[in-house]
Amino acid sequence: MNRYALAASTLSAAVGLALALQAPLRAADMPQSGKDAAAGAHKQQLEKCYGINAAAKNDCAAGAHSCAGQATMARDTKSFVLLPAGDCGKIAGGSVKPL
Repeated sequence: MNRYALAASTLSAAVGLALALQAPLRAADMPQSGKDAAAGAHKQQLEKCYGINAAAKNDCAAGAHSCAGQATMARDTKSFVLLPAGDCGKIAGGSVKPL
């Protein structure tokens, strides 16, 4: 390996490592389970938005199934997704109350 290739690979490894260490992964950035997310919704000022989920991409539900990731169809009116407060009304079909 010539010295230019060695210098280039060393530099790219150093830059990659610096970028990886610049934003460490915190516990607050980790995804939460549906029940934990629902419990923490009040702390982060999130609201439940019903009727906007994708299939198997819900945070929980109102009596339809046990909880996160179990919606069998998209836009299920009993399944909700947690969103920042005020955003649900901006989405077509979104409701803060189960239908």
